[in-house]
Amino acid sequence: MNRILIKNAKIVNEGSIFEGDVFIEDKYIKEIAEKISAKHSDVKIIDAEGSYLIPGAIDDQVHFREPGLTHKGSIETESRAAVAGGVTSFIDQPNTVPNAVTQELLADKYARAAEVSYANYGFMMGGTNDNLEEILKTDPKNVPGVKLFLGSSTGNMLVDNPETIEKIFSSTPMLIAVHCEDEATIKHNLEKYKEEYGDDIPVKFHPEIRSAESCYISSSKAVELAKKTGARLHVFHVSTAKELDLFTNKIPLEEKKITAEVCIHHLWFTDADYEKKGALIKWNPAVKSAADRDALWKALNDDRIDVIATDHAPHTLEEKKNPYTSSPSGGPLVQHSVVAMFEAYHQKKISIEKIVEKMAHNPAKLFKIDKRGFIREGYFADLVIVNPGLPWNVKKENILAKCGWSPFEGVNFKSRITHTFVNGQLVYSNWKVKDIKAGERLTFDR
Repeated sequence: MNRILIKNAKIVNEGSIFEGDVFIEDKYIKEIAEKISAKHSDVKIIDAEGSYLIPGAIDDQVHFREPGLTHKGSIETESRAAVAGGVTSFIDQPNTVPNAVTQELLADKYARAAEVSYANYGFMMGGTNDNLEEILKTDPKNVPGVKLFLGSSTGNMLVDNPETIEKIFSSTPMLIAVHCEDEATIKHNLEKYKEEYGDDIPVKFHPEIRSAESCYISSSKAVELAKKTGARLHVFHVSTAKELDLFTNKIPLEEKKITAEVCIHHLWFTDADYEKKGALIKWNPAVKSAADRDALWKALNDDRIDVIATDHAPHTLEEKKNPYTSSPSGGPLVQHSVVAMFEAYHQKKISIEKIVEKMAHNPAKLFKIDKRGFIREGYFADLVIVNPGLPWNVKKENILAKCGWSPFEGVNFKSRITHTFVNGQLVYSNWKVKDIKAGERLTFDR
């Protein structure tokens, strides 16, 4: 029997912080109290005095690159980076090779994760212009949702047939998550810059090519269609101030039919950073202006934006060095997302309670994940201890993503993850990931 007693922690849960102890037995949180004494001789005691105990982060948008793109990353390597960063559950996207657009291909990903994942896992079913029948076979209790690329990105899964999109919105009761950028606008902008620069367009023009307008055209159409059809819509990686009026904070999350997510990179970087970081911060949608970033922070804090995620999407440095038109968009972020948000807490941009709400509670609520995302008795013990006063520097030697680089390289973070528990197993401590692949399939209360 696995028994662990965490003592003297600042427990962050459901809008409050209180000092106390948490007792883990087997996979579950057995007891939460001000003081708990060890009742068994085999209890491992961890003193968390001065540190925060938070529910493990649930990252609702990652690309762990398996199958078919494992030179960039794999379920094993990227889930290892995740638990080192305090992410205990992830939802992976379908733009692998082959694309996860049939029940058989989706099942293959789940089978692989069962063998190798350090963190809990869910895999989105991919939508295409012609796989509605496959989408409708998806079991909502075992799969987080359906992913539609309404703008092209890595993997070429563009869904651009308006009739098909409306059929999917009308037919599936599942959550539909969308990547929103308008393809026609992007193509028009790209041709303009290619006429001047050829393929070697300076990356600083990325937010002009994949513009705020392209985001708004696409996301506003998706929201309009969701309202028309009653679909349950979740808009991934909102990146512009203009889009924020599409979302509301007037009703509780549980009652929202249309929700929004923001990613770490859109909260951290601005277009001024392209000069120094270049293609390392080339994402789709693009990192945009400081005004956009400020508006995203405001919407995150006033609850128009519901979730913080990473869109963790590793590429090799060699691929990133290609000319603009062949340099892929995306970067590794899952190891540094929680500490990046704690850095924002130190900068007084967000409270720790709000970080936990947006990175753990809300993804659990939004996807209706069974017994995860909260520190509650009877819930799975997916827990993270964060020391807010243990500075460290991101460098190549401590980056765990397979690609071996990070846009945060050289950053000094004030906070550090000291312990990560997945299903009650201590999978990360003393700056090392243990060889315990404790991840389990996420299930959904639907």
